[in-house]
Amino acid sequence: MAETNNVGLTKADYRGAPTTLCAGCGHNSINNQIMAAAYELDLLPENVLKFSGIGCSSKSPTYFMGRSFGFNSLHGRMPAVATGGLFGDHRLKAIAMSGDGDTSNIGMGHFKHVIRRNLPLVYIVANNGVYGLTKGQFSATAELGLRLKSQGENLYMPIDIVLEALASSATFVARSFAGDAAQVKELVKAAFSHDGISVLDIISPCVTFNNRDESHHSYSWGKQHREMIHDFNFIPKEQEITVEDGFEEGSVQQVTMHDGSKVVLQKLDRDYDPYDRINAIKTVQEANQKDILLTGLIFVDTSSKSLIDLYELPEDRALNRMQQEELRPPKGMLDLINAQMF
Repeated sequence: MAETNNVGLTKADYRGAPTTLCAGCGHNSINNQIMAAAYELDLLPENVLKFSGIGCSSKSPTYFMGRSFGFNSLHGRMPAVATGGLFGDHRLKAIAMSGDGDTSNIGMGHFKHVIRRNLPLVYIVANNGVYGLTKGQFSATAELGLRLKSQGENLYMPIDIVLEALASSATFVARSFAGDAAQVKELVKAAFSHDGISVLDIISPCVTFNNRDESHHSYSWGKQHREMIHDFNFIPKEQEITVEDGFEEGSVQQVTMHDGSKVVLQKLDRDYDPYDRINAIKTVQEANQKDILLTGLIFVDTSSKSLIDLYELPEDRALNRMQQEELRPPKGMLDLINAQMF
């Protein structure tokens, strides 16, 4: 009998339709880790909204959590649809699948504004540097000087999704590599638990149009140049677990978890503060200059209010469950508003 989680579901309950993406596509690996994260977080698929735009990555929601409601929107316009969906029922979790073209080309304006509004949304950019669905044209994240057989040489400087998110005041910013399944899963789990926008830039190689060894979006380059800023594991919020005194840098300590299992921790020597936005920008820029693919949780801010909190929506009721008389202002209030306009 298949093992179940705390809400009585098996891993198979988080699957979607069979994938139609190319064999070896990094997007498939990301989809697998989204399903694993949802299973381990005990999420009910019916309580998760899925949003996407247009592109190979935006097809992905079809391939995970088939029991969830989803909306495949216009190219680059997914954030607006997600905002409307979460205002309809803010009690639900939401995940958005986008690509580098959908986000950093046609959708850049929507991307920047959904960030500054701090919508509680897991926003994943499956970043492969090309328009894979329309035969491999360069996207805005393709590196300067990249040569592709059918496109020639890229003459433009690339857009860095992480730097754009940091500059736009995102409250959770991370980067990973589709070939690092364990890290992707832990970052998705942490993103689902963040109250605000969670931007995950995941380098996801396109095996058909952009997997040349020298490409910064290829499997070979990513594996050779990847550097983790910290070893990252996410534990859902329960009673606090603390380590013993004297846990020094470079030392090892065994910790008992809530389920009785044992976890061995090693404190890394590298000192990185994910709460410092300016240092995060500096660290990413330094890594880019050294041709290093920096991965991990790059920045997080737990103090900023989400868009739902800013509008003081009720905790226990969704707007789409309220009756018309509850949502419509009374005539006296409308008269007062109209009077103030003259």
